[in-house]
Amino acid sequence: MSKKFDPSLSLEELDRRTIFHASTPLKHHASGELGSPRIIDSGSGIRITDTKGVSTIDAFAGLYCVNVGYGRTEIADAIHEQAKKLAYYHTYVGHSNQPLIELSRRVIEMAPEGMSKIYYGMSGSDANETNIKLVWHYWNVKNQPRKRKIISRMRGYHGSGIMTGSMTGLPAFHTSFNLPMDDIKHTVAPHFYWEAEAGMSEREFSRFCADQLERKILEENPETIAAFIGEPVLGTGGIVPPPEGYWEEIQAVLAKYDILLIADEVVCGFGRVGHNFGSDRYGIKPDIMTVAKGLTSGYLPLSGSIVGEKVWSVLEDGTDKYGPIGHGWTYSGHALGAAAALANLDIIEKEDLITNTNVVGEYFQAKMHEAFDNHPLVGEYRGVALLGAIEFVADKDARQRFAPDLKVGPRISAQALKNGMIARAMPHQDTLGFAPPMVTTKDEVDEIVAIAEQSVNEVMDQLFKEGAWKG
Repeated sequence: MSKKFDPSLSLEELDRRTIFHASTPLKHHASGELGSPRIIDSGSGIRITDTKGVSTIDAFAGLYCVNVGYGRTEIADAIHEQAKKLAYYHTYVGHSNQPLIELSRRVIEMAPEGMSKIYYGMSGSDANETNIKLVWHYWNVKNQPRKRKIISRMRGYHGSGIMTGSMTGLPAFHTSFNLPMDDIKHTVAPHFYWEAEAGMSEREFSRFCADQLERKILEENPETIAAFIGEPVLGTGGIVPPPEGYWEEIQAVLAKYDILLIADEVVCGFGRVGHNFGSDRYGIKPDIMTVAKGLTSGYLPLSGSIVGEKVWSVLEDGTDKYGPIGHGWTYSGHALGAAAALANLDIIEKEDLITNTNVVGEYFQAKMHEAFDNHPLVGEYRGVALLGAIEFVADKDARQRFAPDLKVGPRISAQALKNGMIARAMPHQDTLGFAPPMVTTKDEVDEIVAIAEQSVNEVMDQLFKEGAWKG
């Protein structure tokens, strides 16, 4: 007999009994030890409200994705109208739909020069799985099957699948999952604060990163290296903008050894860093681009692998050798996702949100630097446009980290939530991340910074009283 649940159970109890949550201590959640799950009921602008009526500033835009803010009925209406006309049909063997064609035109026109076609999926993870297969297919068509290895960076984030989780350079995504897979290699994270040697300039550090990449390529044999993947700005690995000259140096090495470049724009794309794409801001010339989050602002799942002309011409040649390309997802090019994306891009364009991201982003960066550059608990504040991160250290002068068991970052994140704001404890050391929606105003920046400062100071006082920090 199938399992039946008591109809009198609360939503919170049903959640604990039925839902497998990501990034959650499973036993503690299921037992209720973590307390009641928070059930989000509605959202408007940069705020969300739960079923108990508690409103919270979302200074992380969901997971960097709700760029146009919550409660945009324009997107809901576009989804509704498309659903009444055509909710779904597949895109296999040349089938298409009108919103998808229009979306593809707009995205290619927005993309850096040389981009050609878009393969659609549902998430950044599946888009990067697509990219891996396309890279391997590319080199097989070119009769270079030994080119299989892909180099990522430590602390890069590229998904949670088998291969994408391997490319992700964070231990939490490897431990207990038998990852990374053998074809994935990692090189140094481009984080000047932690990785640069004493006395290095940012330019010298960028050259060091390029040298480390070249060393890895030579160690593995250039004839086996298929591609390099990187986010224009490291996201989940700590929100780390690249040091001066970084992408120039990296691309010179890739060109030297004929290695494809995948720009993972899942976080940076569609205005998040004050340009259409991070590639535009940092002079990156990708062979393939990964897009997702900001494409629909999270209103529906949709992702894309944007293939450049160089790669596309080889994929076309592969038709004669291999026939129809043997790759597909059931929901590729979903009509509702395309309708949501078009409405989202309309909002970004009509409200000039990229300009707002630059103007308000400049104010955000200035206010965060003012609040935290000289804070005794902060080793570094860093950011670009409407992305930012505070790095906490036990000793500012010695750049000494806190003991991991103190969980300083998560404590400050939890304190911020108590104070009415979501800021993310990043899954690497003690870092608090910010990615407020692109509709954020200067007044809302003032609220975000004030709550952040209050929360940091409250936890600092707690640590001092516990004897865990001496000041």
